[in-house]
Order: sequence, then C-alpha cells, then structure tokens
Amino acid sequence: MEQKPNSNLRLGMIFMASIFFIFGFITNFNIAMKDQVQLAFDLKTLYPGWENFLSQLVNFVFFVAYACFSFLCGSIIKKIGYKSGVIAGLVLVAVGSYMFFPAVAALSYPLFLLAVFVMATGVVFLQTAANPYVAALGPQETAPARLNLTQALNGVATTIAPFLAGILVLAPAVLALNNGASAADAAKFVQMPFVIIGSLVVIIAIGIAFIKLPNITGDTTISSKSVLKKPQVWLGAVGIFCYVGAEVGTAGQIAPYLKADGTALDVAVKLSAIYWGGAMVGRFFGSILLGTLTNAKKYQYSVYVMIFAFFVGWFITSATVTNGQFVFESKPENGLIFLGIAIANFFLMLLGKGKANVALGIFGTVNMLLILAAFMLPATVGMWCLLSIGFFNSIMFPNIFSLGVNDLDPSEMPLASGIINTLIVGGAIVPLIMGGLTDAFSARGALLVPVICYGYITFFALKGSKIR
Repeated sequence: MEQKPNSNLRLGMIFMASIFFIFGFITNFNIAMKDQVQLAFDLKTLYPGWENFLSQLVNFVFFVAYACFSFLCGSIIKKIGYKSGVIAGLVLVAVGSYMFFPAVAALSYPLFLLAVFVMATGVVFLQTAANPYVAALGPQETAPARLNLTQALNGVATTIAPFLAGILVLAPAVLALNNGASAADAAKFVQMPFVIIGSLVVIIAIGIAFIKLPNITGDTTISSKSVLKKPQVWLGAVGIFCYVGAEVGTAGQIAPYLKADGTALDVAVKLSAIYWGGAMVGRFFGSILLGTLTNAKKYQYSVYVMIFAFFVGWFITSATVTNGQFVFESKPENGLIFLGIAIANFFLMLLGKGKANVALGIFGTVNMLLILAAFMLPATVGMWCLLSIGFFNSIMFPNIFSLGVNDLDPSEMPLASGIINTLIVGGAIVPLIMGGLTDAFSARGALLVPVICYGYITFFALKGSKIR
C-alpha cells in the first residue's frame, strides 16, 4: 500500500468518522421505532398475540438488506471507489427517508417496511465502504484502535438516536393517544424526523462530492478471490452475525422486559439509550487502550471518559417528557451506577492486555453472564444487567472485523468486507426469533437466544480468529 501524508490520512479518518455517525444514528433510530410502529399501525389490535413479532419486522427488513446487497456492494465499491460508494449510499438513505412520509400518511405498513429497506440498502453501502477503508488507513496492528475510534463516534449517534426517539417521537405519540387521538394522528410524529434526516443526508452527499480523499491501493497482482480461502474471514462473518443479532436483539428486548414489570413504554425506550451509551463509552476505552499511546496517556484519557460516563448516565435517566413538556428530574445515583459499570468495563478491558482477541473473549463471556443474571434476577437489578451489556458489546464489531480481515492485502478488503457485512443479517434473524419467543413465552425466556450468540463470539475470539 502506498504511503500517504499524515494530513491526508487525517482527512480520511475525519470523513469516515462522520459516515460512522450517520449510519449509527439511522440504524438505531429505526431500531427505536419498533415500539412506535406498534402504536402507529395499531398492530396489537389488528394482530393480537403477534404484535412483538410483527414490530420486529422493522429490524428484520433493515438488516436483511445486508444479506441482499453487502456482497454486491463490495464488488461495486471495488469498481467505483470508496467515495462514490459512500455517495451512492447517502442518496439511497435520503430516498428511503422521504418514503416514510407517504407510508405513514397512508398508514401502509408494507410501504413503511419498503422505506426501511431502501434506507437500509444505503446504509449497507456506507458500512461496506467505511470499515475496510478505516482498516486500511494505516498500519494493520493499529487497525482495531482506529475502528474502535470510529465506532465510538458511531456510539455517540446510537446513544442519541433512541433518546431522541423516546423523548421527541414516542412520548408525544403516547400522550396524543392518551388524550383521545387516533392512531393515524399519533403516527404523524414519525414523519418529520425522517424528512429532516433525508434533507441532512442530501446536503452531506453534495458536500462529500467536492472533498478530495486519499486513495487506498494494494497489490494488483493478488486476486480478490483469494479471500474465499481465508478461514478467519468466514468465521469472522459468523461472529458478526452473532454479534449484531445479539446486540440488536438485546436492545429490542429491553422495552418488553421492563414493560412486563410495569415500566411505561416511553420510559423503557428512553432507558435503552443507556444501553447504547455504554457501547459508546466502551468504544472510547477500546480506542484508547488498543492504540499506541503511552500508558500514562491511556490512563489520563480513560479518566476523562469515566467522567463523561457519569454525565451520560445522569442526563439520560433524568430527562423526560411529561404532558408534552421537557422535564429534568435529577438522578445522580443513576450516573454513579453507570460510572461504576464503566470502571468495571475499563479494568476488564485492561485484562485483555491490548490484544483484540483476548479482550473480545473476555467480553463475550461477561455478556453471557449478564444475560443469565437478567434472566434470573428481579427486573430492578436485571434492568442494569441488560443495560450493562452495551459496555461489553462496545469493542466487538471492530475487533471481530479487524480479526476477520487480519493478514489481508488492501486489494482483498472490499470482497472480505462484503462477505462479513452480509452476515450483519443476524440483526434481522435473531431479533425476529426473540420477538416470536416473547409472544409465545416471555420476554425473559427470549433472552436465552443471545447467550448462544455470545458463546460463539467467545469461541471465535480465542480459537477461530487464529491465522491458518
């Protein structure tokens, strides 16, 4: 790979960080809309006993796009380049966003799902281009640190998205329904956020068209088909299936889990922002501890992240909407709990000794234990077990991805990324299974599915990721 000036690499990283923020926000805003969909399309009345399963179709349609287009996107991006691939993705995201307006106006659930699918196809382009680009923007040994940094920016977006969905969309819709509004009137709260998203994405796409980015080149004598003979790529792809399925499935299960215990739906959705906030904090730790900073700098920056974690936990659990008004009920004790989990996350990451596979194995094991604890313990404690899982999900995607593409030439990256991203379809299949189990049995029983997923991730980290 040809060397590039640091300023050029820095521009590439800044650009990719913004892309990670965009598709992180869009992905989680759609995930958070699962509960709004139940209200907007009145699924509980129309399909009693199937509402959880049918609302999970939002996640299913979004993530099934990865199975349909990731491999194709990898081939297209190899031909047209990363920049053109990103612009194509942004245009599709905008088109899908604008489709939400007529879908909600007509109260057409199939059209709504089609809009989700078009938007998701755009996100597939963004994801397929972004991960290998970041991995190739520098030395291979520091790829996990770069991917964790960009994923941390993704984490900021994934934290903001469900918080805004709960505060600005779901809470007003619930209030409108409680005041006698129809489902059609309540559904209108979904329209404007997506119009705004579509318009912002169009502006960003136009701006990116005029930005000059560093080119990533590799050994042109290497056939991209050589990727098909790399076991770590295929095993890493299965790891991504399990990770995304467990992450999205667990996030979507927080609201039913708390709702079964009597928690209001809009409060439960808002609390899921804590789950994603933990992932954000953990990714900042990962970027710091897996990088090349001195130990003194690592500890210094980690303390700043811990202080940030306190304010994240405090603010998210304190802000709410009551009777249409924004209210801040200070709950510093929740910030302290969140800080305590962050400190535990930091020390467990230290046990990884800067090795991506060891840290991944530790976190996979911890998440299995947390889910089992949530399954067995009262909801007051189990809630924090589920919310803590976000912390230990934090480094999983970047570490699985970097281990999966380890020892590859940049020319092999697009195809490898297409293979791995295809298995992001786990975010469609696992939540759908969990939704069906929730309807058939209970929200707690469905939690056993991600235990299996985290078990495989632990295997991949400690055994499957080794280069053969």
